[in-house]
Amino acid sequence: MLKIFNTYTREKEEFKSIHPDQVNMYVCGPTVYNYIHIGNGRSIVAFDTIRRYLEYLGYDVKFVSNFTDVDDKMIKEAARENITVPEVADKFIKAFFEDIDELNVQRATVNPRATDNIPEIIEFIKVLIEKDYAYESDGDVFYRARKFKNYGKLSDMDIDQLVEGASEHIGEAEFDKKQDPIDFALWKAAKPGEINWDSPWGKGRPGWHIECSVMSTKYLGNNFDIHGGGQDLEFPHHENEIAQSEAETGEKFVNYWMHNGFVTVENNEKMSKSLGNFVTVHDLVKTTDPQVIRFFLSSTHYRRPLEYSKSNLQKAADNLDKIKTAYNNLSFRLKDASGAKDDTIADQISKITDDFKTAMNDDFNVQNGLTSIFELVTLANNYSAQDAVNEDNAKEILKAIETLAGIMGVKFNGQDELSDEIQSLVDQRDEARANKDFATSDKLRDQLKDMGVILEDTPQGTRWHIDD
Repeated sequence: MLKIFNTYTREKEEFKSIHPDQVNMYVCGPTVYNYIHIGNGRSIVAFDTIRRYLEYLGYDVKFVSNFTDVDDKMIKEAARENITVPEVADKFIKAFFEDIDELNVQRATVNPRATDNIPEIIEFIKVLIEKDYAYESDGDVFYRARKFKNYGKLSDMDIDQLVEGASEHIGEAEFDKKQDPIDFALWKAAKPGEINWDSPWGKGRPGWHIECSVMSTKYLGNNFDIHGGGQDLEFPHHENEIAQSEAETGEKFVNYWMHNGFVTVENNEKMSKSLGNFVTVHDLVKTTDPQVIRFFLSSTHYRRPLEYSKSNLQKAADNLDKIKTAYNNLSFRLKDASGAKDDTIADQISKITDDFKTAMNDDFNVQNGLTSIFELVTLANNYSAQDAVNEDNAKEILKAIETLAGIMGVKFNGQDELSDEIQSLVDQRDEARANKDFATSDKLRDQLKDMGVILEDTPQGTRWHIDD
């Protein structure tokens, strides 16, 4: 039985999807004015891992994640680069997909852009005005936060203490237009030279929060299963989404709210673009194996903070190497598999798999889940060290490692074919070793190493892999 910690209730709750065998899930995506940093990547990877596990359980997951492609930061970046806001968006959306592909993140079912949904946003706001949850003020439209009776419940904040306004995306000049300091912008009147759209309230653009309410309900319905995002989005973004969505539809917005912890750097400081202490995925993949980055980001429970450091990246690299080495060693034994089948192997795998599911069913506890994966690694190592292995047993173990580690985003590539030239050198070295011509053998090993081929001598013959 899967249990999820629901931020809204502050409790672990049994997960029950609205539609049998289907999960509708929305995760807030990036504002595309820069490359995603490791903090963004943590959220992306965490919810990809959650999605993979839900699919492993048999759910058909409809996964929607948006792009905020118009806001103050977008406008500033466009001015800085002397290009249009859509051109900035196109540039960094392209980079986003390149980066998540490197991290082996599955593409969303839908990646809607705010600017593609302006008519729907306007209609949504009109309904809120008609219901007296919103009002126009000198070309801006604001939401009456105090009118929504449960405002502050998600973030566990007292509305009477919120006097600074409901969004860091709102400039000081807007405060004078508001009837209450806590009110937040649904529509912003255009400043001279800014990108804008026509509306009943004049030329302008949508506020930050309204886009997610519109796009999530457009693609997933008024009430859907899971809404996720970073911990920093609890307030004001998600709080405002609930207020405006439930006011507009008259229905419960989301059943389970999920928030991932921050990535921190030195002195436990949150990594963010505003603080200037961020490392982009775009840069990091140039120097670090993307699989290591992915494993680093996915191997800590999603609600816990994650410290970014070179030493923690190295720990992730070492642990990932243990998994892949065990997998590759057992894969290598398939070529001489001739032993009798061991009927206890299937039982061992079943027990390990059950333990993995018990861990992951406890609010996606990947750290305990990894314990089970490393039990499979031990099983693989012990089995591959036997004098004789059985093909079916070996394949059972390999399949289990592929499946469980695959939920963490680990990829297992089939062994590459060597070129005729390199294969000839490997064969020559095998012959030299057989003739005890160790000088020639060592020379050929070094030559192959220079060509990026690493050799490993085993009782079953010469293993090789391409040096990453």
